[in-house]
Parts: sequence; structure tokens; C-alpha cells
Amino acid sequence: MPHPLHSELETLVLGAGASTGLSIQGLQVLTHRIPMTVQVLVRWADGRDVSLDDCAAFSGPLGDALESANLLGDTPWVLEVSSPGIGDDLSQERDFISFRGFPVEVIRRGEEGHESRQDGLLVGRDDQELLLNVRGRTVRIPRDQVVRVRLVSPEPDP
Repeated sequence: MPHPLHSELETLVLGAGASTGLSIQGLQVLTHRIPMTVQVLVRWADGRDVSLDDCAAFSGPLGDALESANLLGDTPWVLEVSSPGIGDDLSQERDFISFRGFPVEVIRRGEEGHESRQDGLLVGRDDQELLLNVRGRTVRIPRDQVVRVRLVSPEPDP
């Protein structure tokens, strides 16, 4: 369940990102952490990857904006700004190009609405299909069945 202030925080974060040329890839409010953590994932709007310095440069003004808005009140919180990394969903076309050959997990919806998981190495995707290498064979998954594609850690060699 999203935090009750998620939409207000998202509006503030999106505005701050747009003014710097950053695209906001994700926002989470992690209330189970002490102190509460506001986690923001960013990427340059033109598709370039962000560096640690870029994250640090954005973190200061974003933190000031969050404090000024006083949305979180007196609750102690920490701001984490980072770029999407391993374990994150692939969503943009550039992701499917950049991570060719990487191990992925695909969640797909079958004809009866049941979800299933397919692991393999990402070959690519086109307008119709997502292509995986599964033990040396190409598996074609219709894009309308793909619910989610996520990077996973490679399996260690036996």
C-alpha cells in the first residue's frame, strides 16, 4: 500500500527533477525503516545514466524542497537518491538495448490470466515479442503477455 502522502511527494519530486533535467524512475516511502526513508530513483531525461555526483547534486535541493513543503511533518526521515540498478524493472527501450545478454526474470500472463515466471538471458525485443535465450534456445514471448521484466543476479557456475 503506498504511503498516504505518496501523490503529494511524487508531485514535488517530479517538479524538482524536471527543473534539473532528471527523469524520476521511481519513488518509494519506506516506513519500515528507522528513520523513515524517501527513496528516489533518477535517470537523465535524455537517457544518459546518472553518476554518484549527479545523485548528490540533486539530493541537496530535493531535500530542501521536501523540508520546505513540510509534507512529512516532524517525522524523522532520510532521503536516498540513486539510479535504477540491478533488480529493477526494464521499461524503456534503452534498457532492452543496454542489458542485452544479461539475466532477466520475465513475469508473463497466460491465456487464463495466471502469471508464470520465465528466466533467461535477454536477447532483445521488437514491437511484437520479447526474446530470451533459455539454455541456448530462443524463447519468444508475445509482448501483450509480458507483465514485468526484471534484471536478476547471474547464477553462479557449479
